Amino acid sequence: MAGAVTRLYLTDTASGYIEIPTSEIERFELDTAPAPVQSKAPAITAANPAPRVQAAQPALMPTAALPPKTFSILDRAAVDKLVNGAGERHQIDPDFISSVIRAESGFNSRAVSKKGAQGLMQLMPQTASQLGVANSFDPNANVEGGTKYLRELLGKYNFDVAKALAAYNAGPHRVEQYRGVPPYYETRAYIARIIRDFNRQKLAENAALRAKKTSTAHSAQSGVTSHRPGQSKTPVAKTLPEGPQTASR
Repeated sequence: MAGAVTRLYLTDTASGYIEIPTSEIERFELDTAPAPVQSKAPAITAANPAPRVQAAQPALMPTAALPPKTFSILDRAAVDKLVNGAGERHQIDPDFISSVIRAESGFNSRAVSKKGAQGLMQLMPQTASQLGVANSFDPNANVEGGTKYLRELLGKYNFDVAKALAAYNAGPHRVEQYRGVPPYYETRAYIARIIRDFNRQKLAENAALRAKKTSTAHSAQSGVTSHRPGQSKTPVAKTLPEGPQTASR
């Protein structure tokens, strides 16, 4: 207290105070309130180490968006075997199926398109379900389902290959809408690519077949026996079995 003025300190520092006239103070009372308890952090010791701060984990892609690894990627020989079997069951040239697979997935059994098509023949989930394909990443089921779908489309459009491929790529509803191949650049390029690849395979097979027939003819000529006294004058040629009309894979 300083004469007619009394200082009331508001903080522990010397500068934190106010001054009021002493005459206005009625009385002074003893402060009995307990001092505030300040929480203290526990001491960091060997028995009580500092807690570790866990770093934020990066967001992960949903597992449903990734193809399962249950089925391994097959080599071309294994895929060709599946294609040959499906082609025989559904009466479609295996080369045609192979051309579709090359255009759709490049023979990658785990391929997934931006629109969600899956597997070797890029089956959409709804289409796969309708075809009875439980897992489109199963190469066997995928090729079987895709070949079955191709056969259905060929029958639907009276074996018009361009319309069937257009329906496979853009959907049957688009073919119905435009009464033929839709005017989409992607679809038209898709059809041209498959037909061009199919023709390329056939030209290569025909060339191989011609070469095989020529080789067979030369072998037959070289197998003729020369005439010897006392033997029949009829030449005997070694016969070789004819190969298949299409080269085997």
